[in-house]
Amino acid sequence: MNKLIQRGVLSIAGLTAAAGMVAGPGLSQNTTPAMAGKPAAATQQVSVDKLLPNGVPAGQSTAPLNGEQTANAKAIIEATKKAGMDERAAVVAIATALQESKLENLGHLGDRNDHDSQGLFQQRPSSGWGTVEQITDPEYSTIAFLKGLKQVDGWKDMPLTQAAQKVQVSAYPDHYAQWEKQAADLVAEHWNS
Repeated sequence: MNKLIQRGVLSIAGLTAAAGMVAGPGLSQNTTPAMAGKPAAATQQVSVDKLLPNGVPAGQSTAPLNGEQTANAKAIIEATKKAGMDERAAVVAIATALQESKLENLGHLGDRNDHDSQGLFQQRPSSGWGTVEQITDPEYSTIAFLKGLKQVDGWKDMPLTQAAQKVQVSAYPDHYAQWEKQAADLVAEHWNS
C-alpha cells in the first residue's frame, strides 16, 4: 500500500514538473507570476539589463547569506530608495558591502581591523564617514556610500568595480566585480518586496 501511495505522489509530482516546464517558458523574462494576496505590480522583477548593464563579469563569487545578512541587503535597498537612487545603485552598494563585510555589520575587530574600519562598507570615522554609531547603522552607512557614488561622474556607465573603487578607494579595487551577479540577484529578489 505504501508503494502504491508513493508511486501516486511521484506521478503527480512528475506531471506537475512537466506542466511547469511547458508553461514556464511562456512567462516573460522580466516578470514573475503574481502571488496570492499581492498585487501583480509588486511582483514585477527588475530588468536584468538595468541591473547588469555591462553583463556579468567573469569570476563571480557567491556567499551564503543568513537572515541577518539578507536583512542588511534589504536595508541597503530601502536606503537606496530613500536616497532617490535606482536599482543599479543598489547593486553597486550591495556588491561593495559583500566585498567589504559579506553583508555583516562589523564592529571593531581588534588586531584584525583595518585601522578603524567598521560597518557594512568598512567605513572609517577617521576618514570622515561619520561616528562609529553612524557607520554601523545600515541606513546611514548606505546613504553615505551613495552620496559618494553620486559624486562619481558617469558611475552608471562604468563597470561596477570602477564605480565602487572611486567611492571606497580600496587596496584591492578589482575585488568588487566578483559580487556583481549575487548583488543583482538580491536586488531583483527584494526591490519590489
